[in-house]
Amino acid sequence: MTSDGRFLMKQGSLPEVPPELLADVVTSASDLALVVSSDHVVLSALANPHAGFWAKVSQWNGASLESLLTPESWRKFRFRLESADLETHRVLVIELTHSDAVNFEFPVRYAVSRLGNGAGWLLVGRDMKPIAELQQQLVQAQLALERDYEAQRELETRYRVLMEASPSPQLIVSVASGKIVDLNALAADLVGAPRSELLDAPLAQEFEGRKRGELMENLARLAADDPAGTPDLMVRRNRKRVTVSATAFRAAGDKLLLCRLDLTESSREQRSNLADMAERLFQKGIDAKVFLDLDGVVVVANESFLNLTDSGSLAMVQGRSFADFLSRGAIDLRVLLDNVRRVGHLRHYPTRLNTDFSGQVSVEISATMFQDRTNPCIALVIRDSNLADATRIIPGPAGNEGLRNVMQMVGYSTLRDIVNETTEIIEKMCIETALELTGNNRVAAAELLSLSRQSLYVKLRKFGLLNKAGD
Repeated sequence: MTSDGRFLMKQGSLPEVPPELLADVVTSASDLALVVSSDHVVLSALANPHAGFWAKVSQWNGASLESLLTPESWRKFRFRLESADLETHRVLVIELTHSDAVNFEFPVRYAVSRLGNGAGWLLVGRDMKPIAELQQQLVQAQLALERDYEAQRELETRYRVLMEASPSPQLIVSVASGKIVDLNALAADLVGAPRSELLDAPLAQEFEGRKRGELMENLARLAADDPAGTPDLMVRRNRKRVTVSATAFRAAGDKLLLCRLDLTESSREQRSNLADMAERLFQKGIDAKVFLDLDGVVVVANESFLNLTDSGSLAMVQGRSFADFLSRGAIDLRVLLDNVRRVGHLRHYPTRLNTDFSGQVSVEISATMFQDRTNPCIALVIRDSNLADATRIIPGPAGNEGLRNVMQMVGYSTLRDIVNETTEIIEKMCIETALELTGNNRVAAAELLSLSRQSLYVKLRKFGLLNKAGD
């Protein structure tokens, strides 16, 4: 057949096939061939002897094509014949399903062409049942994969729940690489690092004075020969002494160790005493103490903070942004958080706290950031300042010199001149203090002083502080 659908045999390019061989050629090249009259009656039906439906097709001669097709296939066949232009000798490809609704049903892909005398059609088809069965097998395989995936997710969920519900810190370590494959939250907290940082990290680097080969060899020997043995190790990050017990197992061809960590008796007593003292200091200390998350939201606060802010209960404080308690609100909080994140701590940050009854209290805040935890947080220690502390001038080399100059003006200058000079000195000292509190961050210093950035730059030039602010 050429690209335009014409048969080469009609053009004389191929020799004519003898009639006695035509049936064998058609049945060998296809699975099923039908000659259908113009009124849709099967004049001849030829089937490949190797096809499974050969016995059924032998009885089709003289039957109506409509009775041999499903209703959907018959409608499709009629529609395609009416819409196709078969006079151009182009072959019409169509998939039909043969069925008698009782004994058989099988799909066939036909190449339909009009007979030369216009008396009917020739349908040469290929059995699609093997392809349909293959597609069904693919669908079943896909469903099996989905079931396996769901089963795997269920097993992973059970495994994760068991790991996290375990009362002891646990790590899974690869013997071949010496790296941590998995661990629970208790193990991450005991080692003193986030779980994401410990995953795929060498186990030996988390303990003092231990080489990877030596440690893995000892643990493997412990798991094989002395399962009850518990060697002592010192955690590198927090200097805690722990005991380790190991169990060997295999998974996916990799040998693994399940390591259970526990504090030694001395470390447990020390930790218990320290935790008890720290809790007593937090609850009974005279200074207000607050723990914030990294977004500045209050996680917990002690009784002194509730007294300082006139809050009725801890429930009224937890979950609120600490900016609600600061007189300058978000500006104060941003300056505080930015400096703590950058340096890790902040000393002597003077500000005012709002109380629940529209009052204000002058305070001094110290802040420390704890990053070596599963959930990093910021601890605040807040001290109440008296009137003298709130209004005192922070001493400094430039401030002392300026004050001495002012005192020397008494008796030689008018009070107005002395007041003007004093105002400039105080203004300069306030700008220096703001720059010191913000770590020389000019934008934050301007917000702290309620100045525009342009006004701050003018004053920095005026007092010769521009180069100092840029250091």
